[in-house]
Amino acid sequence: MGGFGIGERQVLVDGRADGPRRAPGGLVALALGGFGIGLTEFLIAGLLPQVASDFAVSEAAAGRLISGYALSVAVGAIALTAATARLPRKQVLVGLVALFVVGNLLSAIAPSYSVMLLGRIVAALCHGSFFGIGSLVARGLVEPERKSRAVAVMFAGLTLANVLGVPFGALVGERWGWRAAFWAITAIGVLALAAIVLLVPGRAGTVPGGGTPSGLRDQLRAFRSSQVWLTLAATALGYGGMFGAFSYIAYTFTEVSGFSPADVAWLLMVYGVGLVVGNLVGGRAADRDRDRALILALLGLTVTLALFGLLAGSAVASAVLVFLMGVTGFATVPGMITRVTDAARGAALAASANVSASNVGNALGAWLGGLAITAGLGYTAPLYTGAALTLAALIVMLVAARTPPSAASSAPAGSKSG
Repeated sequence: MGGFGIGERQVLVDGRADGPRRAPGGLVALALGGFGIGLTEFLIAGLLPQVASDFAVSEAAAGRLISGYALSVAVGAIALTAATARLPRKQVLVGLVALFVVGNLLSAIAPSYSVMLLGRIVAALCHGSFFGIGSLVARGLVEPERKSRAVAVMFAGLTLANVLGVPFGALVGERWGWRAAFWAITAIGVLALAAIVLLVPGRAGTVPGGGTPSGLRDQLRAFRSSQVWLTLAATALGYGGMFGAFSYIAYTFTEVSGFSPADVAWLLMVYGVGLVVGNLVGGRAADRDRDRALILALLGLTVTLALFGLLAGSAVASAVLVFLMGVTGFATVPGMITRVTDAARGAALAASANVSASNVGNALGAWLGGLAITAGLGYTAPLYTGAALTLAALIVMLVAARTPPSAASSAPAGSKSG
C-alpha cells in the first residue's frame, strides 16, 4: 500500500478512470525532467573557472551565469505560468522542457559570453513553471492520500541533481571541457521530453475535489486565500533560513570547523544526501498529517541551525548537522507544494508562486547572512540568521495551521465567490 505499483489500480484523471495505473511512468518522466533542470542550475558552479577563461571574462561576470539564472527562475515561474493558464498542462510541460533543451543547446554552442548568458536565461525560464505545473500533474497521477509522495518523487530528480550536479560538471568539464557538460544536459532534456510525451497522461493535472482554475482571472482569484499567502510566506522564510546558511557553509567548514578546502566537496554531498532523504520522508509524513509534518520539519530545522552555530567548532558535529540541515530543510518541500495548491484549489499560478517564493527566500537568506558576516559576527552568523528565519517560518506555519480556510479557497474553483 505504501508505494507506487504498476497496474494496481485505476487513476482518476479529470474525474474519469484512465485505465491501468500510469502514475509510475509519468512520475519517472517528471523526475527525469527535474533532474535535468537541477543539473542546469547546480553544475555551473564547478565550471565557472573554465567558462571565465574560455570567454576571457572576470570571475564576477562568470558569476552572473548563476545570478542571472536565479533571477530568471523567479520571473519565469510567474510569467510563463500566467501566459499558459488556459493550455492543457501536459502540453505546457512539453513546451517548457523544449525551452529547457533550447537554452542548454545555446549554452553548449555559445560562441560568446553573451550567447552563453542568453542560453542560461532561456533555460531558467522553464524552471519555476515546470516544478509548479509538474507538481499538479504529479499529484493528479495518484490517489489523493498519496499526493505529497507523488510530488516528492518528482522533486527527487532535483535533489539527486543537487548531490551530483557540481561533481558531475567538474568531472565532465575536466575530461572533455565545459561544453560537453551542457551537451550532456541537452541530451537529458531530450530524453525527458520524450518520456513526458509518452508516459504522462494527456489529461493529467486536475486536483481531486473540484474543478481546476483555467483562466488567468480564476488563477489570480486563488490569491484571495489567506492560506495561500501564509504558505508562501512560510516557504520563503523556511527556504531563506536553510539556503542563507548554506550559502556560506564552505566558510563555516574551513574557517570554523577546521576542514580543509578539499573536504568541502564530500561535505556538500553529505548535505545533498540529506536533501534526498528529507524529500522522501517529508512526502510520506505530509500524506499522513501535513501541517504537523511541516511544523515538525521547521522546528527541526530551527534547532539544527542553532545547534550548528553552537557546535560548528567540532568537525564531527558539523558533518552530522549539515546532513540534518538537508533532511529537515527539504522535508518541507512536498508538503508546502501540496498545501498551497490545495488552498488555491489547483491554481498552477499558486504552485509556481511557491517556487518563486523559495527563490526570494534564498536571496533574502543569503543577503542577511552576508550582512551578518560583514558586521564582523563571524562565519557562524549565517547559521544563526538562518535559525531566526526558520523560527519565523515556524510561527507563520503555526498561525496557518490554526487559521480556517478563507472563502476564496473553500469556494469551488472558478466560481465568482467573494
